[in-house]
Amino acid sequence: MATQPVNINVFGRSFRVNCPVEQKEALEFSALDLDNRLRELKNRTGVSNIEQLIFIAALNVCHELAEERKKTSEYATNMENRIKALQETIERALMQHASLDSASFEEKVTQAPTHETVDTPPSTQLL
Repeated sequence: MATQPVNINVFGRSFRVNCPVEQKEALEFSALDLDNRLRELKNRTGVSNIEQLIFIAALNVCHELAEERKKTSEYATNMENRIKALQETIERALMQHASLDSASFEEKVTQAPTHETVDTPPSTQLL
């Protein structure tokens, strides 16, 4: 993966970061998001110490990530339960269908005309 240096600005500070070429746009978007979060946080809290703002912003991002992971886990569990329920429904339907086919076959066998058996003399029986 080829990397390239990318200049980003966050909260009035300039940084040069190496980044895979195909992720440059995502890095720039992330830097802009962080800059906006820090400015918003400064305005909302009145905190001006950059280290405190970065620490609070990092905690907020970690909290958001934890919430998203929880949602993803709950969604995956929900989908697994739905899939299991669908599998059980399909299996029951297949078993009912097989049962109906079996009963239909038995009904046809019992309703089939009976053939008379004829005893043949031992000398003419086929092996």
